[in-house]
Amino acid sequence: MNIRLALPVLAACVASSVSAQTKWDLPAAYPATNFHTETLQSFANDVEKATAGKLKIQVHANASLFKANEIKRAVQSGQAPIGEVLLVNFENENPVYGVDGLPFLASSYPEAKKLAAAQKPILDKLLAAQGMKLLYTVAWPPQGIYANKDITSVADMRGLKWRAYSPATAKIAELVGAQPVTVQAAELPQALATGVVNSYMSSGSTGYDSKTYESIKSWYDTQAWLPKNAVIVNQKAFDALDKPTQDAVLKSAAEAEKRGWALSEEKNEWYKKALADKGMKIIKPSPKLMADMKQVGSIMLADWQKKAGADGAAVINAFNKK
Repeated sequence: MNIRLALPVLAACVASSVSAQTKWDLPAAYPATNFHTETLQSFANDVEKATAGKLKIQVHANASLFKANEIKRAVQSGQAPIGEVLLVNFENENPVYGVDGLPFLASSYPEAKKLAAAQKPILDKLLAAQGMKLLYTVAWPPQGIYANKDITSVADMRGLKWRAYSPATAKIAELVGAQPVTVQAAELPQALATGVVNSYMSSGSTGYDSKTYESIKSWYDTQAWLPKNAVIVNQKAFDALDKPTQDAVLKSAAEAEKRGWALSEEKNEWYKKALADKGMKIIKPSPKLMADMKQVGSIMLADWQKKAGADGAAVINAFNKK
C-alpha cells in the first residue's frame, strides 16, 4: 500500500478511536462520603464498565465544579452534560419540583416512593421542555429539626436563625416566626461555626456530613418529608451517544436508583446512631410540636395546590390513589 495513502487512513482511524471515547463531568453538591455521592460514583463506574470505557463520567463532589443552585442551569445550558440536583431547590421555577418538600405529605419511604412515581410523568415533561432528561431519583432520609433549645411547640421556634436551602424551608421559617438564612450544604459547617444560623431542618445525613453536632446538640426526629435528589442529563448530550451507550446509561441509572433508595433507608438509622455517638440528643417530638408542624404542612399544601394548577392536581390525585 502506498504510504501516502496509508497515512490519512491511519489518521482517520485514530480520530475515530478518540471521538468514540466520551467524557462527562458530573457536578454534585455533597461530600464524596455522602451516600448520594457514593451512589453517583457507583453509577459512573457501572456506565464505564458497561460501555467498555466508551463513556467515562467524572463525579465532582461538594460543589467543587458548580454551586448546588447552579447545577441545573449548567446542565440545561450544556455547560455540564449531566448533574445531580435537589429538586425542591427549583420550586420557584415550577411548583411540581417542590412537591416532595411539603411537610407531612409523604413522610415514610413507601409514601415517598409513591409520591416519586406520581411526580415522575410531570417531571419528565418539565425537564424535556427545558432540554433535559431525568435519569434517576433518590430520596434523602426523613427530615428533622436541629436546634440548641427545647422545642415543644412551634412557638418555641420564633426568632431562630434558620438555615433555608429551598423555597419550602424558607416558607416554614416564615410560618413559624424564624429568621430564614439561605445556606447551601457545602457552606453549612462554616455558617454553623460562625453563628450565621443556629437551627435548620434536614436529615441525619446532612447533620453528620456537616458536623452539626459540633455546634448543635439536639435533633427532633419529626420525619417531616423526604426530598429527592435527581440525576439529570442534557438531552443533546444524551442524543449524541450511540444506542448501546444510551442503553447502558439508562440501565445503570435504573440500578443506581434502586441501590440509592435502599442505601438511604439503610443509612437513616445509622446516621441517627452516629449523631448520638457524637453527643447529639435524638429527641422524639412532643405531640404538640407534631400537631403544630402538621398544621404548617397543611397550610403549605393548600398554598402549593393553588400555585401548581392542573399539573399539581395530577400529582396529588395520582399520589392519593390506593
